[in-house]
Amino acid sequence: MDTTTYIFIGVAVVVVAIVAVYTILRNKKINENGIEVDAVISRIDTDTQTDSDGSVSENKTYYVEYQNAEGQIVTAKLGNPPFGAAVGTAMRVKYLPEKPKYVRRVK
Repeated sequence: MDTTTYIFIGVAVVVVAIVAVYTILRNKKINENGIEVDAVISRIDTDTQTDSDGSVSENKTYYVEYQNAEGQIVTAKLGNPPFGAAVGTAMRVKYLPEKPKYVRRVK
């Protein structure tokens, strides 16, 4: 491998590490300081990908609706969906008022 490849790999590793740390800190803040409310899964988006060997994988993104402290209905991405959940599944979630579009399920 040449120097350019090593630099590219190094930059990629740093970016992945930064994203991981950001996600961990955001989730910790939600768990510690989030407002807990009732929510319902309102939508599930499925992204299907076929690998070069023909295997198919699905990535699902879950969205919930909840009522915030101001009484507004908010649709937000669910950060830790329960396995096998379907549209209409009710649960408790936590959100931060400054970032209401991302929530965590209360376990």
